Amino acid sequence: MRTKVQTLLNVDSAGYSNDVNRLGELERAIMDVLWESPEPLTVRQVSGRLTERDLAHTTVMTVLDRLAKKGFARRDRNGRAWRYHAAATREAYVTELMLSALEQTGDRHAALARFARSVSETEATALRRALEALGPGEDSLRATGE
Repeated sequence: MRTKVQTLLNVDSAGYSNDVNRLGELERAIMDVLWESPEPLTVRQVSGRLTERDLAHTTVMTVLDRLAKKGFARRDRNGRAWRYHAAATREAYVTELMLSALEQTGDRHAALARFARSVSETEATALRRALEALGPGEDSLRATGE
């Protein structure tokens, strides 16, 4: 079954999880620029915000094209230029990373328990609140991965 994030990104379970694990350092840096921007950006604007890197325009264009093909970025034509924006939030991306990691364990309950013991008290409180906020009907959605 597809999760809500997979449905939002319009990708299948296996494909998205594999792509998430394959994002390279440059892809993540470019996604950071897209996540931080309130509006879609051109390739030149993305390049300009990658101030710690000296990258060719064509390199950024290639990476943005690859991110769009993987489903992480969306692009819209604006005159002669493409404008790129993140397909989903950074939080949705991290959620998929966490779900992908859980898929790799033989004992999800043990992994979740270990994770819960590893977070700070503030993070544990946030987890408790998030679980308490789920309505009674949403337990079945979590169990099926929808």
